[in-house]
Amino acid sequence: MARRILILDGHPDPEEKRFCHALADAYASGATAAGHEVRRVALSTLGFPDLTRRDDWETEAAPAAIVALQDDIRWAQHLVIVFPLWFGGMPARLKALFEQTFRPGFALGQRERMIGLGRLKGRTARLIVTMGMPAFVYRGFYLSHSLEALRRNILSFVGIGPTRTTLIGNIEMLADDRCRQWLEKASALGRRAG
Repeated sequence: MARRILILDGHPDPEEKRFCHALADAYASGATAAGHEVRRVALSTLGFPDLTRRDDWETEAAPAAIVALQDDIRWAQHLVIVFPLWFGGMPARLKALFEQTFRPGFALGQRERMIGLGRLKGRTARLIVTMGMPAFVYRGFYLSHSLEALRRNILSFVGIGPTRTTLIGNIEMLADDRCRQWLEKASALGRRAG
């Protein structure tokens, strides 16, 4: 069954050689080949200010780039978020994007903010994360803490879930054949909208 998939390439660097961009491309290629509808958003191309005041988050109109992303999220049944792990968490610019996007009136109502029930129910997500450390170290020693925070405190809070993760460790040391294997896995995930 065909699904509507939004791929958010969350690497803030537009440099084409970033592996996150290739992973987003591979997922999109697999999804399209399997007949899924795909929309893509690249964090590196979006212009929006950081939020610095609660009033801005609650009452100010969202910037045009954020409104367009909100429309894409409304359309989507499945979100794929691809990003690098920096200092143990998502890049600050990606966190700023979530803060701008998941505003009251779009992702949350007054009641939902109090009990953690968001307005984006019915959507699933896949996180594809690259990192310099081995993935087993991030899982075993760090307990995937920042991904759990993203899953539980952001995505689940606004109603998105279940959320599955794909962790790619030792990114700076991956041999070409291993990179190809990861791209093939991303394409396979896209084919099954997983």
